[in-house]
Amino acid sequence: MAYIWISAGMSKIGVHMDVTQTIKAYEIFTPAWSDYLARIIGPLEIAGGLLLLLGIKLRWSGWLSIGVLLLFMVGLYSAWARGLVIDCGCFSPGESDTGTNILATLGRDALYVLITLIMIYRPYKKFALYP
Repeated sequence: MAYIWISAGMSKIGVHMDVTQTIKAYEIFTPAWSDYLARIIGPLEIAGGLLLLLGIKLRWSGWLSIGVLLLFMVGLYSAWARGLVIDCGCFSPGESDTGTNILATLGRDALYVLITLIMIYRPYKKFALYP
């Protein structure tokens, strides 16, 4: 999961306008909020991935990861329910002209939640700091 979060965050660094447009496409946030979220989402994803990678507060980091994933899933479901054809912006914001298969993305995110739950309840303690 650390790799997932770090790679997702790295894909958002340096492409501020693409990330902003991707967030606006969800039609949930105002343009000002979309801009703000586009500035912070990449660094936050990288920071969360590093916490998981380093095993720092592993359970707390895992629950935070699940919370963020659930927020992403709610946004994706909302877009799907309203019939929007959007790029989810997960790993390559702004690169899809045809949209994302939202149901497949929701399934993938559900799998990530399951993996994180396993990590929370069965942490690898040898290298984890304060699981």
